[in-house]
Amino acid sequence: MRPFLTRCLAPAAFALALTAAPAAAHDYTVGTLKIGHPWSRATPNGAKVAGGYLSVTNTGTEPDTLTGGSFDDAGRVQIHQMSMENGVMKMAPVEGGLVIKPGETVTLKPGGYHLMFLDLKGQLKKGQAAKGTLTFAKAGAVPVDFTVEGIAAQAPGKDAMEMDHGGAGHPGGHVH
Repeated sequence: MRPFLTRCLAPAAFALALTAAPAAAHDYTVGTLKIGHPWSRATPNGAKVAGGYLSVTNTGTEPDTLTGGSFDDAGRVQIHQMSMENGVMKMAPVEGGLVIKPGETVTLKPGGYHLMFLDLKGQLKKGQAAKGTLTFAKAGAVPVDFTVEGIAAQAPGKDAMEMDHGGAGHPGGHVH
């Protein structure tokens, strides 16, 4: 009876380990691309847009281009860039996609390149895992989960209110 249980349970345990590993690491690999920790911020009720953030490292010898994607909780996704011009912050879509050159890491983060989730279908809540897909010119469609962080998060696991910058008049930290 014991060998029978071992033969039946071992494949189940192995399958469980395979499915649990990507979620725990929250990193994805497809071909020569490594995608690190996709995340978004919680949104106020009624918000129609949100941002998506992550890093993409190209370990190969050929460039690839992030051309867009999809997000289950939004009607459409665009790649945007924020920049400063004459003291004014501007945001615009990135035409033609975002090239990831061989040996480089491109980080999509608040205040720079980011994914724009448009026409949100509902509120994004802290702790939620929101499903999406990244689309690359060569690597194709890559399903990912975006972890929803706090509404003022500046990085994965770093809510602005949790960051203590110290200094007089800032007992609990402040947002830059």
